[in-house]
Amino acid sequence: MKNFQDALLLKIFVDEQAHHEGKPLYEEIILKAKEHNLAGATAVRGVIGFGHHKNIHTSKILDLSDNLPMVIEIIDEKAKIESFLKFLEPYQLHGLVMIEQVKML
Repeated sequence: MKNFQDALLLKIFVDEQAHHEGKPLYEEIILKAKEHNLAGATAVRGVIGFGHHKNIHTSKILDLSDNLPMVIEIIDEKAKIESFLKFLEPYQLHGLVMIEQVKML
């Protein structure tokens, strides 16, 4: 079996409607992660959630929101994630940013 290696999982929570220079922020961050040759990145749309302002955003048909929560997950070794975090500073992220220690195969 292959060996697991230590890695960091970066999670960034943003609103679906957050944009940077006319492009969805989640898309921009994923493309930049690819440019930085990070091991992997995924953006996932939340079904329901709330943030700092406590407004519920949901995909329920009777309460359809056009601003669902987005979670961007990026994984790589510690040095590369820390370097990428410095790159993200100009984006002035207003959502939650988390880092978890994980094992990557």
